Amino acid sequence: MNPILQPLAAAATSPTTRLLTRLLGMCQRIPDSLIALLGRFSIAAVFWKSGQTKVQGLVVDIVNGDFQLGWPRLSDSVVPLFTEEYRLPLLSPELAATLAAFGEHLFPILLLVGLATRFSALGLLVMTLTIQLLVYPGGYPTHGTWAAVLLFLVARGPGRFSVDHWIAKRFF
Repeated sequence: MNPILQPLAAAATSPTTRLLTRLLGMCQRIPDSLIALLGRFSIAAVFWKSGQTKVQGLVVDIVNGDFQLGWPRLSDSVVPLFTEEYRLPLLSPELAATLAAFGEHLFPILLLVGLATRFSALGLLVMTLTIQLLVYPGGYPTHGTWAAVLLFLVARGPGRFSVDHWIAKRFF
């Protein structure tokens, strides 16, 4: 055997290398569907909770057990928040607040069931980019995490545990 390759061949058969190879193999077997399911539920919770701060008349918090069913309307503090703190260009504070509250409720629901997942993730990604670039530019660590999850969902889709998968399997 070539003397240069001998250390490499010996390393390939070492117990440490075999263990690392086995661990890497196990990691590679984590299904995308499981990652997508966890990502969908996690990112939906982030945006749903944010949307809940913008409305009154509808409270749904599964974790705390808070439920108040009713017709949602913008909370009294949300338009001033968009006027004074967020200051988005091109949109009136009233329209921006309404669109944000609507999007932070609709897209998470769609993500939870896995319906129009790529579209919903793209909508939340646009919101994330808007927040990062125009509202809180120092929030990169948080917004980068959101963007990574959303980009995964846009690129890979919702996985097997979704209405999108059922529709694709049944009709396409």
